[in-house]
Amino acid sequence: MSETIKNRYDFVFLFDVKDGNPNGDPDQVNLPRADAEDQHGLVTDVCIKRKVRNYVMLEMELKPPFDIFIRQEQILSKIIDAAAGEKIPERQENLCQTYFDIRTFGAVLSVGEKGAGTVRGPVQFTFARSEDRIYQAEHSITRCCVTTQKEADAQEKREHASTFGRKSTVPYAMYRMHGFISAVDAKKTKFSEDDLKLLWKSLINAFEHDRAAARGEMNPRKLVIFKHASHLGNELSGRLFDRVTITKNSDLPRGKEDYTITVNKENLPSDDKKNPLIEIKQWPEENVF
Repeated sequence: MSETIKNRYDFVFLFDVKDGNPNGDPDQVNLPRADAEDQHGLVTDVCIKRKVRNYVMLEMELKPPFDIFIRQEQILSKIIDAAAGEKIPERQENLCQTYFDIRTFGAVLSVGEKGAGTVRGPVQFTFARSEDRIYQAEHSITRCCVTTQKEADAQEKREHASTFGRKSTVPYAMYRMHGFISAVDAKKTKFSEDDLKLLWKSLINAFEHDRAAARGEMNPRKLVIFKHASHLGNELSGRLFDRVTITKNSDLPRGKEDYTITVNKENLPSDDKKNPLIEIKQWPEENVF
């Protein structure tokens, strides 16, 4: 493993969806998530973290130190109890060394007979929010076969029997997510420079191996990274996020060309010698991993 990161980072991640459901809401019959007051689309932080975990699983093949803690078929209490160390800090350190997602996002490790407390991860995501209001389109779909004998008996007198279902999509939306990476918390979990590069790679490839008929077409459009010169940071994250602006070029956006994304690099915080204290990197213009 490479050395632990020593700089604070903030970032903006932009992605879009076309004719798909980026994150269904089980409380609303799996309709695309939306702000109930203004109808802007939402994608939860948990949803994006899941895609990051899935990519790391594929890329690193669950081999330590890049195993994934939160995944299907895991019995978490057994893993926690099996972690070496009699004291909680020792078990936490061993779990962080083995699992990428604990090192990155943290975890609640208080289950099991021993337990290992709680680890605060250095990487935090916000909900992603669409730039404009979304339309939650609903489509009727049909299937020519049936699933049970009861359905078959009910339809046997119909010449062209079929069953009906529903599918929900967003015609098009551009989503914006903010992220924060704390060098202070990274020191505790040993989140490294290699981990950081893998995180950027995972975000950019988050949708490539997560294709499904329900999700339509989802693509990353821009990743803007603000690297601070110090471990505590040299500017408020909100002011940095304000430097990324999205201008709508159409009254009814239906593609990435209907938005213009700009990043203001003027008047960045600087030291006494006028050296910038914030470094800005952008994907796809620059390689970030």
